Amino acid sequence: MQSPVLQQKYHHLDQDNDTRVMSGFVLLGFPSLSPSFQLFLCSLLSICYALTLVGNLCIVWAVLWDSRLSRLPMYILLGNFSALEMCYVTTTAPRMLLDLASPLPRVISFHGCFLQFYFFFSMGTTESFLLAAMALDRYLAICHPLRYPILMSQRFCCILAASCWASGFLWFLAPIILISQLRFCGSNILDHFLCDPGPLLASSCTPAPGTELAFYSLSSIAIFGAFLFIICSYTTLLRTVMRLPSATGRQKAFSTCTSHMTVVSLFYGSIMATYVVPKASGGSNKVVTLFYSVLTPLLNPLIYSLRNKEMKSALKRTLLWEN
Repeated sequence: MQSPVLQQKYHHLDQDNDTRVMSGFVLLGFPSLSPSFQLFLCSLLSICYALTLVGNLCIVWAVLWDSRLSRLPMYILLGNFSALEMCYVTTTAPRMLLDLASPLPRVISFHGCFLQFYFFFSMGTTESFLLAAMALDRYLAICHPLRYPILMSQRFCCILAASCWASGFLWFLAPIILISQLRFCGSNILDHFLCDPGPLLASSCTPAPGTELAFYSLSSIAIFGAFLFIICSYTTLLRTVMRLPSATGRQKAFSTCTSHMTVVSLFYGSIMATYVVPKASGGSNKVVTLFYSVLTPLLNPLIYSLRNKEMKSALKRTLLWEN
């Protein structure tokens, strides 16, 4: 709900009747912050965005360049995950940085808004599926080590990764089309830094409970379905690891899973707070969204490279152009 002060401040950006929103939306971003702090935040997030691209690009390049990693399913999935993170953060960060650097809110076109909406949620869903695929890979490697080369062959791994991408980009297609067909006759001011379903649905002329239910139901299924699969995989994996007679073997098994579980905790913890429980206040919702849309992709390459000896060695060889 927008305050009267905000509505009055940006009233000049509104027009009459339905066509005013059809021409575009205004993303308020962080209006409660002072202009100087917004510039500081813009500078800080610009650095985070650049580091995110560099870090994830290094992982993708290491997987492609290092022949030892490019044949292993674990690193094929990690390469896909890092490539996805670069695309994921790019759907929102450049636009958000422009808005923070601008003295006045910028208008995003109707089609641009829904394209951002589609790609942001499609890539977020793909990330959820890829994390589940990575959990499956770890489960098969530890619980079925003798059959692992057959069960998780390079060909099957590539098909699995492609399926995650395809499923992620198809998952929200129908509800996003339904939301885009709504009539928007309220204010064209969205109290967010990206095109989010909550502010969009609030701006429609009439309530659309069916569309809202479909969107949040699909969100819950994708998030909880993948999350429960990961939990079940790691529960079985933990039982297997605890039965290993060697302490060294247990430590090695845990070390291969720690990075993945850290990323899972960061991603699912923040995303559940936003879209499974969508009634959070606008300010806290923005902070949580900012965390998983910008900061989590920044942390992922650090988590995987710092805790993985093979990845650290591959990155060193790649950066130094060693064979």
